[in-house]
Amino acid sequence: MTAGSVKTTSPPVPVASGMIGRPRKPANTEARRDLIATTIVVVVMIVAMQIASAYVPDYIMPAPLNVLESTKELLLNDKTHIFVTLARLAVAVVFSMFAGIIIGGIMGTVGALRPILRAVIIIDTGIPALSWMLVAVFWFRDAETRIFFILTVILLPFYALNVYEGIRALPRDFVDMVESFRPTRWQVLRYLIIPHIVPYIFLTTRSVIGYAIRMAVFAELVASAIGIGSRMSLAQSTFHIDRVFAWTFLLVILNFALQAGVGALEKIALKWRPEVEVR
Repeated sequence: MTAGSVKTTSPPVPVASGMIGRPRKPANTEARRDLIATTIVVVVMIVAMQIASAYVPDYIMPAPLNVLESTKELLLNDKTHIFVTLARLAVAVVFSMFAGIIIGGIMGTVGALRPILRAVIIIDTGIPALSWMLVAVFWFRDAETRIFFILTVILLPFYALNVYEGIRALPRDFVDMVESFRPTRWQVLRYLIIPHIVPYIFLTTRSVIGYAIRMAVFAELVASAIGIGSRMSLAQSTFHIDRVFAWTFLLVILNFALQAGVGALEKIALKWRPEVEVR
């Protein structure tokens, strides 16, 4: 990879008098608004569940208190399944991230391999998740290998394509400035490409967290006897709808926690970058 091999696009950006960047509002103000909005939505959902539970049988819509009791029971008795799902999710996301960064970096800097890798990634994104799950059941005997394979082939293209687009979005001025110092390949990678694609990596991670959780649970339902997905399948087969709602509630909380964790890491990694909002 050479400095000149980096393909960039830098379309002109129109600037109007009414679209001048200004400092963002304090983070605590935005966080407070998000918390208020989330609280309102949760309260409305609980009220709707309570009203519905008064008119339909328990196996269709349980009362919120029953769901809360089931949630406490799951936290006490099924912690192992929660940790197993989290471990599977973490391993698959981390591997997909690093593999996607490498593939996306090659796509963005090595012109000879770009068409081939792009074709592979696009074909992968066109294959339904259910197809990969069924293929994994036939190909692999071990449940952990099945789930890892399913999550990897589904998540990796997101990182590869976003890293590739991030490299293509490098401003031409930055590339020309770095090239004027006659850098080595490693210096181009370290001082130009990596800092530029870090926001794309965090954006991708935040975007796929919820999707990854759903796919992990789905994969466990199909290919494993342990994990949240398998426990939800057991609850469904034994007509414990309250446990299905309890697991769903825990998954929503897990999604919020992971999103907050990624957001905190993003603020630390990108604290050098000023944030602005458009008027």
